Amino acid sequence: MTASKNTIRSERMRRTLIRVARNEFATKGFAGTSTPEIAAAAEVSRGALYHHFTDKAALFQAVVEHERAEVAASIQAAITGVSEPFETIVLGGEAYLEALRDPGRRRIMLIDGPAVLGDTAFRDMDTRHTARALEASIANAIAAGVMRPLPVLATTNLLTAAYDRAALADDDAGDYITALRGIIESLALR
Repeated sequence: MTASKNTIRSERMRRTLIRVARNEFATKGFAGTSTPEIAAAAEVSRGALYHHFTDKAALFQAVVEHERAEVAASIQAAITGVSEPFETIVLGGEAYLEALRDPGRRRIMLIDGPAVLGDTAFRDMDTRHTARALEASIANAIAAGVMRPLPVLATTNLLTAAYDRAALADDDAGDYITALRGIIESLALR
């Protein structure tokens, strides 16, 4: 039972560090945030922080993973129960944009994330989380015969890039949503 209590305590500390670090990274960015600040805000020693994360980059990666998982959950909630393949693409994309209206999340996921983690690691993380739902929706639309038979991965990557660009242009979000709907609808077989 002692190991169980230690495991629970360790997981609780890890969640606390991720939550506190998320707030620091969202406000100050990766470069502007220090591990002593994170430790102080979490009310733990730097040693405790480094017990859970080898360095600031590892903690940041955990924060990005957490943010990606949260966004993926929002997308899944938006498309659950929707049977029309094109609608899942559109609703999932709009849920993604809604989730990224938070400037801190945008900073973490779209600005600092690729710069700190590197393109390959960042894309792998994207594939594990948010791109998975889009890829499945595209594959389903092609399989249902309602979308042109395009390469699924390439189409997913291009639409992901378009949604990321739209998320970064928060001042013109409505225009981007309209344009993205038009692009997606132009892929339909009619």
